[in-house]
Amino acid sequence: MGLINTGAAAQTIALPGTAPAPKRPAPRAPTGSVPRHVAIIMDGNGRWAAARHLPRLAGHRAGAQAVRRAIEAAIRNNVGWLTLYAFSSENWQRPEDEVSDLTGLLRHYLRHEVAELHREHVRLRAIGDRARFGAEISRELAQAERLTEGNTRLNLTVALSYGGRSEIVAAARAVAAAAAAGTLDPAAITEASFSAYLFTAGMPDPDLVIRTSGERRVSNFLLWQAAYAEYLFPEVLWPDFSASHFESALADYATRDRRYGTRPEP
Repeated sequence: MGLINTGAAAQTIALPGTAPAPKRPAPRAPTGSVPRHVAIIMDGNGRWAAARHLPRLAGHRAGAQAVRRAIEAAIRNNVGWLTLYAFSSENWQRPEDEVSDLTGLLRHYLRHEVAELHREHVRLRAIGDRARFGAEISRELAQAERLTEGNTRLNLTVALSYGGRSEIVAAARAVAAAAAAGTLDPAAITEASFSAYLFTAGMPDPDLVIRTSGERRVSNFLLWQAAYAEYLFPEVLWPDFSASHFESALADYATRDRRYGTRPEP
């Protein structure tokens, strides 16, 4: 199956132990209330596998199916930006065999699914310390970004070897270096100018951050960018996350009153 299928006959192939995708389309979020940028902390692959007495790799593979569904739902609901937390900087501390499995999955999808993203006019980019994956994967990521850079249907960002604190530290170092070189006046630094040194330069801040599995932590994800994001913590494990879950999140977002620290109306 291709990475995404947005046609009327779109289907999701369920892995053993997964619930079939709903046959009827979920309702779209109310017009005019759709977040421009949705970011997702994809949590629960390991617990999904453990509950089925399967290896963790099976959970990660099932999670890849959920990625497809999220991309389809984002396109269907006119979400312009989707950011997925795929591999954190802390994930390198996991057992070596699991890291190897995750790296292998990344290599597989770069080689076999990027063409489908391109056909569906999805732009792919990666943020994080991609060099830690080695020269081969870094090169393939760069090739995928170049191939899809002109696409405008959906901006898909994948956070790989990413950590919010290290991103801010790297940006601070770059700002300090520019100030020391005399190319930047420290007194002129603003939030907007500092943002230009982050991995996400040029991207809108997330409006909605979803973390699956019911855990209520941000886990070092987009710490600067999500300062005023709305958060949602559905109980569903990531491999079971469906288009209906995505669209329910959009509907919940539509009920939020975003004031950005201003006083409510009397």
